[in-house]
Amino acid sequence: MSSARGPGIDGVLMSNGARPDIRPMQADNPLTEIYRDQWLLAVHKPAGLLVHRSPIDLHETEFALQYARAMNGGAHVYAVHRLDKPTSGLLVFARDPDTASALGRAMMAGEVRKTYLAMVRGWTPEEGIVDHPLREEPEDRRRKEEPQPVREARTRYRRLATTEIPVQIEGYPTSRYSLVALYPETGRRHQLRRHMKHISHPIIGDANHGRGRHNRYFAERFGQARLMLAATGMTFLHPATGKPLQLHAEPEAGFLKVLSVFGDGLPAAGFCRRL
Repeated sequence: MSSARGPGIDGVLMSNGARPDIRPMQADNPLTEIYRDQWLLAVHKPAGLLVHRSPIDLHETEFALQYARAMNGGAHVYAVHRLDKPTSGLLVFARDPDTASALGRAMMAGEVRKTYLAMVRGWTPEEGIVDHPLREEPEDRRRKEEPQPVREARTRYRRLATTEIPVQIEGYPTSRYSLVALYPETGRRHQLRRHMKHISHPIIGDANHGRGRHNRYFAERFGQARLMLAATGMTFLHPATGKPLQLHAEPEAGFLKVLSVFGDGLPAAGFCRRL
């Protein structure tokens, strides 16, 4: 079985120990394939790309769904979950409706474990859980004034690294940041971003829930304004075979560039596979 690795992307060992085929990015296709079988297609989505058409960004004409379809030989694919436009990382599509329904049910039942990597303001505790209900956010902003239900929402987190840089951004002579692994136990809209804001550790680059001064500092320092949130892993029972499947995607180059502020405190390469 042949394999090729795209920049910043790492494939996963299948449950039988074999490495799935990882195909290089097609010309003009921003997605990088991570895993494929007759039922599933997993890719890495770059930051700034919508998964599918949305009333939030009516001007957009390019979507991960259409690029995944191109990778599938033009045949239809089914998005079984979503990533926000500014979030990069692992995105899984089903290649048939039955697989999409089965995996969707597993997600609704909390049987799919997701892992994200985020850089946040301040030094978080070593680990913790945010158990904070969230009011639903309608996808169409024109409906934001309508009453929305409040849903339970839980996120576990684990601190991986800390850094303190000699730059005054707010009222202190230095500025502190943490690199954290985030494990959502529910799937509310913008849950991770809202939960990290709730515990006063907003994600860097979050225009809606973050801190503007910190966002601007990193945008100017690294020449890019990006959300420092990446989907790096997903574990579930394969909907067709019933065997455990682990998928991983290392963060893209722009994400890793910003993480250089952690210097020697950054975990060893490939650490996302161990989260």
